[in-house]
Amino acid sequence: MHGYDEVRTASRALATEAVHAGRDDLARQGLHAPPIDLSTTYPSYDSRGEAARIDAFATTGAEPDGPPVYGRLGNPTVARFETALARLEGTEAAVAFASGMAALTAVLLVRASMGLRHVVAVRPLYGCSDHLLTAGLLGSEVTWTDPAGIAEALRPDTGLVMVESPANPTLAEVDLRAVAHDCGSVPLLADNTFATPVLQRPAEHGARLVLHSATKYLGGHGDVMAGVVACDEEFAGRLRQIRFATGGVLHPLAGYLLLRGLSTLPVRVRAASETAAELARRLTADPRVARVHYPRIGGAMIAFEVHGDPHEAIAGVRLITPAVSLGSVDTLIQHPASISHRIVDADDRRGAGVSDRLLRMSVGLEDVEDLWADLDEALGARPERGAGNRATRHNEPAAAARH
Repeated sequence: MHGYDEVRTASRALATEAVHAGRDDLARQGLHAPPIDLSTTYPSYDSRGEAARIDAFATTGAEPDGPPVYGRLGNPTVARFETALARLEGTEAAVAFASGMAALTAVLLVRASMGLRHVVAVRPLYGCSDHLLTAGLLGSEVTWTDPAGIAEALRPDTGLVMVESPANPTLAEVDLRAVAHDCGSVPLLADNTFATPVLQRPAEHGARLVLHSATKYLGGHGDVMAGVVACDEEFAGRLRQIRFATGGVLHPLAGYLLLRGLSTLPVRVRAASETAAELARRLTADPRVARVHYPRIGGAMIAFEVHGDPHEAIAGVRLITPAVSLGSVDTLIQHPASISHRIVDADDRRGAGVSDRLLRMSVGLEDVEDLWADLDEALGARPERGAGNRATRHNEPAAAARH
């Protein structure tokens, strides 16, 4: 069974938690919908008390007790989303940022502030994550390895091990529990953007940090940009200090939209995953497709390599939108080698399995037959019987047969 059929939080099913987490106090306030607090600053007549709260934040990064102080220190609406996401991921805390890249930057800055600038990472990662590490823009040094080489790649100054599973864009998966074991005392950062806590909760497998581009499935409607790190309270305090100092805060309206998006996350992921599994099955059997990548845990993402020109396929869609990003209610398709992973060195990109004929599709909530009709038209004429190559089955999910 898929993770979304099994996952429970400590006390409630994930679907229930998705609806109620971050909203537990509303009824007591006589409210039904969460309020949006747009204030940037807040009045206080107790400057001595404010001084003590600022001192406490500077020491530990703990959220100040009492009323808010200033928007860069924290916001009540954003805090609701953070509380909810932490509950869904099964962590003590979560810290939200203006984008997924701002969130990853904050993690790297926390470790660098401790003199731990070396990162061990497994490709593929999202293209901009790869670039941030490789370019050394934050003074970090990266060692790229496969999962089996993580333990050997660790150094005394290693501050982080980073993996993405399923990975962007090939949907390659790693054994998070095994990787976490090989990390020893070094924190494992797992990018869980593609899976979401509906399909897997990396903290349960030993990851100390769980990263999301919340722009994607957590928001779910293509109208909000955000990032979030779910983690223990100690690391969250350091992340809040970095967020305060660098200003990568999440706008309250975005926090509101994300909290609203979480309430339908399990339903959206379940529905889109069922459609994706069926499309993956059809693409695997299609002679115009060379290879299909679909994760064993399921999900709404499909990657596939075509025999023909991938650019022609992109140009041929009508219902599906040719665009970057993913996780929205509508289906999107893009050519990673041209866009999302263009910034990665070509040899590194191909070495990580991102071929020039690879297409990545984020399946939405449309009817499967309408999506298939659009794909069928975009892929062009089928070869005559006996001509061409049959698709190679790769990572075809057992789930596909079950749906």
